[in-house]
Amino acid sequence: MIEVRFFARLRDQLGCDAISIESVEQDSVTLVRERLVAEHPDWREPLSQSGVLFAVNHALVKSDHVVKDGDEVAFMPPVTGG
Repeated sequence: MIEVRFFARLRDQLGCDAISIESVEQDSVTLVRERLVAEHPDWREPLSQSGVLFAVNHALVKSDHVVKDGDEVAFMPPVTGG
């Protein structure tokens, strides 16, 4: 299983803070996102927003990062500060 977590504005937009999905060999963050959107079509826009950040096991990664069984994948909106 892969634990998928959503933070901040994404959590509010999706109405969900976490979901578990089955792992698939050679899954990437992009493929995890595509599987989530296939199951929840109304999540397409929030998860495809420009600047959405991805983390696997608490480390920021690019969308092509390979995800394995037992990993935690997080989707976060862009962070601003100053």
